[in-house]
Amino acid sequence: MGRVNYKFIKYNTMLSPIKVVGSFAFSVALSGWFACNPPQKNLINPGGQDTLLAPVETKPKVTPYQAVLPGQTRVNGVRTTTPIQVDLLAQGLDKPWAITPLPDGRFLVTLRGGGLQLHDTEGKFVRAIQGLPAVDSRGQGGLLDIALDPDFGTNRMLYWSFSERVTGGNHTAVAKGKLSSDDSRVENVSIIFRATPTMNSELHYGSRLVFDKDGALFVSSGERFITQGRNNSQSLTAGQGKIFKIKTDGTAAAGNPFVGRADANPEIYSYGHRNPQSLALHPVTGQLWEAEFGPFGGDELNKIEPGKNYGWPVITYGLEYSGEKIGEGIQQRAGMEQPVYFWDPVISPSGMTFYSGDAIPEWKNNLFIGGLSSMHIARLVIANDKVVGEERLLEDKKERFRDVAYLNGMLFAVTDNGNLYRIKKK
Repeated sequence: MGRVNYKFIKYNTMLSPIKVVGSFAFSVALSGWFACNPPQKNLINPGGQDTLLAPVETKPKVTPYQAVLPGQTRVNGVRTTTPIQVDLLAQGLDKPWAITPLPDGRFLVTLRGGGLQLHDTEGKFVRAIQGLPAVDSRGQGGLLDIALDPDFGTNRMLYWSFSERVTGGNHTAVAKGKLSSDDSRVENVSIIFRATPTMNSELHYGSRLVFDKDGALFVSSGERFITQGRNNSQSLTAGQGKIFKIKTDGTAAAGNPFVGRADANPEIYSYGHRNPQSLALHPVTGQLWEAEFGPFGGDELNKIEPGKNYGWPVITYGLEYSGEKIGEGIQQRAGMEQPVYFWDPVISPSGMTFYSGDAIPEWKNNLFIGGLSSMHIARLVIANDKVVGEERLLEDKKERFRDVAYLNGMLFAVTDNGNLYRIKKK
């Protein structure tokens, strides 16, 4: 098993940046950064020495855009104090997309090609689970996220998202079925929800699933990359660029913000999203958080409120991949929500989870996001619904982190290379 330790680095407040770097220009730049970002009390050791960690992002921005709100990007860096251990549990997984712990400590892993696997508590492959419907695995499609019914211990119900191929293209769909008593197959499968209209695209399905405390299911859908889907992100009658909240039969959850409106789909919870592959509930507040891909610059972290418009493609901190501005090239407009945090350059956020345990004290209630293009796991310290610290974990692996899950004081992550990692206190 591979192991790596992360140790806290204390910066002496009397140490000159010139002595550290030997560059006058960097010294001046760093001094300027501290002037705009004054040191704050140690975020991971309250009452300890002030930290003077610069932002973890050192690359230049790719856009000319400035944050609208203070602390909206490139906040202070933090470092984990508790020694941690990273174990490589499994290798050779075929394009894994999601990892979901079972109550007994085993795991379900989805493979984009359509396979669902069961792994034991140490990550060893146990069996392939049969019975799932066919998927459209072209491009970014396939078998995507999977979630357990809140009453899985008694009803053994599973819910999963996938790209469903039909005449004219495909769309993000959600299905459910019962895991057999011998864990060999999913039975009585039914498709309960489709994010229509169908589109001829192989990209940007969104597709994360998370249950809330009342048993309703949040479903994210991407804008499918093409122009029609992009424009549909602002439409309340289309399924692209949305977060939905549905009951386990696929109908709109009670209390949804657009229920009863003839000009809106009742399943919609929020809109104006690009490609949201990250959903998680805060373990204390129950608040839904979301992260989504920006284009060229402008990945976002959002706190999701019912009925709110998150702006895509009208407002954005990103550019077209050609470098041209998107629409009017604006970052704010009345009636549209600002991201809590954004990245420029992008990290390409995929699966994410909150750490709710006590084994690694400074991680409690922190958010962990798998980065694809950035090839690390981003740890975000959140206080009063603001990001106040950021750390990069597992950068040395140089892998695209597709999903991150929490269980019993440990984090588990799968990568596009087909590796399964466990991260725990050493």
